[in-house]
Amino acid sequence: MEGIEKTFPGVKALKGVQLTLHAGEVLAVVGENGAGKSTLIKVLAGVHQPNAGTIAMAGEVRAFVDPIDAQKAGIAVIYQEFNLVPALTVRENIMLGHERTKGGFFSKKEERATVESLFRRMGVRLPAEAVCSTLSIAQQQLVEIAKALSLGARIIVMDEPSATLTNQEVEKLFAIIRDLQTQGIGIIYISHRLDEIFAIADRVMVLRDGDYIGDRAIGNVDRDALIEMMVGRALENEFPKAQTTIGEERLVVRDLQGYQTPHPVSFSIRRGEVVGLTGLVGAGRTEVARLIFGADPVAQGTLHLDGEPLKLRSPRDAIRKGICLLTEDRKAQGLVLGLSSRENFALGNLSHWSNGGFIDGKAERDQFRGYVDSLKIKLSHQDQLAKNLSGGNQQKVLIARWLESNSEVIIFDEPTRGIDVGAKYEIYLLMNKLAAQGKAILMISSELPEVLGMSDRILVMHEGRISGEITDVASATQEQIMALAVQ
Repeated sequence: MEGIEKTFPGVKALKGVQLTLHAGEVLAVVGENGAGKSTLIKVLAGVHQPNAGTIAMAGEVRAFVDPIDAQKAGIAVIYQEFNLVPALTVRENIMLGHERTKGGFFSKKEERATVESLFRRMGVRLPAEAVCSTLSIAQQQLVEIAKALSLGARIIVMDEPSATLTNQEVEKLFAIIRDLQTQGIGIIYISHRLDEIFAIADRVMVLRDGDYIGDRAIGNVDRDALIEMMVGRALENEFPKAQTTIGEERLVVRDLQGYQTPHPVSFSIRRGEVVGLTGLVGAGRTEVARLIFGADPVAQGTLHLDGEPLKLRSPRDAIRKGICLLTEDRKAQGLVLGLSSRENFALGNLSHWSNGGFIDGKAERDQFRGYVDSLKIKLSHQDQLAKNLSGGNQQKVLIARWLESNSEVIIFDEPTRGIDVGAKYEIYLLMNKLAAQGKAILMISSELPEVLGMSDRILVMHEGRISGEITDVASATQEQIMALAVQ
């Protein structure tokens, strides 16, 4: 790709970007949210038509008028949100659009043989007749890869492929990618997880604000240099944890258990403290957060906030008492994507600007403007739809909502998932600010460097119970946390 430019109304998304991919190579594409990564890939996939620039494959200049055209040329994109039909089987999804027929009838036997051959080629086992809605995220991803191979893809783009995978599933994905490389397939790998970039990529390319910044062989760049290329400045400390005065207990959880959780849990969070809650996927971390937030019914146990017993029958009760939850899935459970950024901020806070049953729109806008400035939320205007914001800015809108509701206990569930390194840094600074104000913060995270870098104290969960507590965080290691997570 040479000199690619793409303009949307009021925004120049790509400014003369170039990209080169070799057969059998893994090229990582990185950059902050809004850097132009998705737009560039959609140009390559025929979703967007560039305003300028050329695309050439094997020396032949190509112009893709739509995604089918790009697909026929051997380009497959596996988006973060999979393009599978949940009600169809694995076989039906893989063969969709190029079904095998005999005498005018579908040949399930021939299709099944094709699918099984694809899985053997990938070195995986998956039942061809399983319904896709019953598969795990990792298994659905395998179906997407097989689907790409069934179309004869020579280039496979993977957009945040590991966002919801466990460490073991990521290793399996990497093994498949390395095998695809030996078959001469070029891989474009988009991820915010820099550790993965250094583990799997041959070369890394950086975009910033729609500009091509450069590319480097992975052996010729270190983590700090890559971050500086991405954000345009050096980050002195990737995890800028500030020391705060930790006071008395604010939230006390005693023998708390839900109807769907196997064991009771007990812990406390003090004024100005950031408590990291970690463990393997499925350990029960989010379930604990939902119990505290009143989203799931409590079977037994007690909650106290500032010494006052809490009876929470719903999230509404929790919000009124000063407890908020930034959910793990901000798109499905935190935001109403079809509403504007301002309307999402206002949800739960409308009483702040209501008078006689009417909303004071000016007061609402003025208040939101203050948060846009203080949290550095990047949006074109207050009525910009939430679905069109970057992940980091979506997260900031949610944080603004909870700050406006005067929350005293803030639960961050995977606060930086799918967010670029620059936006992560700003979220960390905000955590410091909240802790300095005396808020009690529970940070649930699978990112062990993040847990070690931002926590005052660490709780580790294993199979629904708290298996250990680390108070000397400065001396703790990832290995120590993992030992508690798997015991």
